[in-house]
Amino acid sequence: MARALIVVDVQPTFCEGGALAVEGGNAVAEAIAAYAADNRADYDLVVTTQDWHIDPGAHFSENPDFIDTWPPHGIAGTDEAELHPALADLDPDYSVKKGQYAAAYSGFEGVDEEGTALGDLLAAEGIDEVDVVGIAESHCVLRTALDALDEGLTVRVFTDLTVPVSEEQGEAAREVMRDAGVALETAVD
Repeated sequence: MARALIVVDVQPTFCEGGALAVEGGNAVAEAIAAYAADNRADYDLVVTTQDWHIDPGAHFSENPDFIDTWPPHGIAGTDEAELHPALADLDPDYSVKKGQYAAAYSGFEGVDEEGTALGDLLAAEGIDEVDVVGIAESHCVLRTALDALDEGLTVRVFTDLTVPVSEEQGEAAREVMRDAGVALETAVD
């Protein structure tokens, strides 16, 4: 079995002080960095995903509904769109960027610098199990985990290494993931 760690959208834009901040984002970024440093040998591959919006059309709105439309965030080339500073030493094997010209929630909608999709990167490396962590549990972590299942992968989400937009949305996302077959576990005992 070959396992990958997928670190979803751990970017300043989704942390306290960012354009679309999730409460607890900075703490989760620090926790993910510590976990990855302590457990790197357990993974055959580490992949990061980033919202990297150039012109995502109707995804951005001056009057967002926070369901399908959002205030501008993750704008390509800005400091807020870069990986969180806590991940400076992560040294991922691959980085994929998503949402350049449309809304994109799942990391599987992203591509690396050569234009290779996340699913193809994982397949080429023989990955059959993934652990998914990051921001936000109720949105991009949820979609990435579900798409990983659709790719035929065994999927775990570490609930202590992700944070939802709200507790209610987090509970709903965990129920959807659990019902779909995602294993919900904690990384730290």
